[in-house]
Amino acid sequence: MLLRRSMPILLIAAASFVLAACGSEGNSVSGQSAAIESGSQLFAARCSGCHTLSVVGAEGSAAQVSSAEKTNGPNFNTRKECYENVVYAIQNGGFSGAIMPANIVVGKETEQIAAFLSKYAGSEAMSGTGSTAKCAPKSANAGG
Repeated sequence: MLLRRSMPILLIAAASFVLAACGSEGNSVSGQSAAIESGSQLFAARCSGCHTLSVVGAEGSAAQVSSAEKTNGPNFNTRKECYENVVYAIQNGGFSGAIMPANIVVGKETEQIAAFLSKYAGSEAMSGTGSTAKCAPKSANAGG
């Protein structure tokens, strides 16, 4: 009887453990600053369900428009982002505010993801095509 009652709790705990490991496989970011490495781990844990970025094994974006779901975010293999835009998107729920939750991370974690994405986003974009990030120079107190 006790086993029957605790079984749902055990299943939830096991599923949480498995899901926590998702995204960490395939993370090839190493030898970088602690902020960049932490940002890559945070991106894999918090953002990979909706965004694609090969360097961390994230495959959340739709491969084709016809197969896109409402929650598919931009593909960061081909979309370059700058630090300030990433901070803005995290704090404000993206640029449309329609799907992405605002403040999915806060404080130092926001800075770490922004530093990571500004370094790795757009790595597969071909020169002259794809989206380019236009930002003002990062202020000295912006971190990352």
